[in-house]
Amino acid sequence: MSWLEAVVLGLIQGLTEFLPVSSSAHLRVFSALFGWNDPGAAFTAVTQLGTETAVLIYFRKDIVSIVRAWVRALFWKDQRGDPNARMGWYIIAGSLPICVLGLAFQHQIETTLRDLRIVATTLIVFGVILALADRTRLHNPGKPISDLTLPHAVGFGLAQSLALIPGVSRSGGTISAGLFLGYSREAAARFSFLLAIPAVLASGVLELFDIGEGPAPSWGPTIVATVIAFVVGYAAVAWFLKFITTHTFMPFVVYRIALGLFIFVLLALGVLAPGAGGVG
Repeated sequence: MSWLEAVVLGLIQGLTEFLPVSSSAHLRVFSALFGWNDPGAAFTAVTQLGTETAVLIYFRKDIVSIVRAWVRALFWKDQRGDPNARMGWYIIAGSLPICVLGLAFQHQIETTLRDLRIVATTLIVFGVILALADRTRLHNPGKPISDLTLPHAVGFGLAQSLALIPGVSRSGGTISAGLFLGYSREAAARFSFLLAIPAVLASGVLELFDIGEGPAPSWGPTIVATVIAFVVGYAAVAWFLKFITTHTFMPFVVYRIALGLFIFVLLALGVLAPGAGGVG
């Protein structure tokens, strides 16, 4: 991977990680369009450490409160009713599906599921799902995050596990689930970002061992891309949470469907091949 590729892909990662458009799909598609090798699942997971660091800083007060309350609740029964303590358990429970499925289907995630036909299909299908979910909030503001329950947290987690497929979008899948479950746009987005922290950190740390090995990019470009993703990602998450307080998700729906159709056109014309770029 060249330094130019690292800069461009870092920008793409930072811009798209928190938007419901799938950062992994964009890294895959734009690499193919530029004639670059597919950066691979390891590169994607490690650069997500940059964007997740942005989340840790942006939500630092919430995270500190949750961790403190959760730890206190382990030792003192009277603290177990604290909403922040319950939130800690909800995040843990919601993280289990993606951890289990990620390990079980790691090979398919890194190979078969990166086929551009699959990417295009998931962009369109889950764009439609997001549109349907968003319509449920047109005349109903939805529930706050304080109404979250354990079954619903697991539901968010199951939706998050679908993001193992490039094109689904971690935030898009979990936000759609939250909207269908009756939560407000802000509540669904907030829990989506908090829920992603354990899974993204675990995946990124695990994939660190593959950087510089085999087809994965070398350390230098990966570090550059990760730093850029952090800076751009922090701005993106702040903008996104402000945007959805007064707007629907329809602009993202239209974009997802248009991009998916564009990929299918390029595949049909032979401009792109389903496995364009390989993994490297």
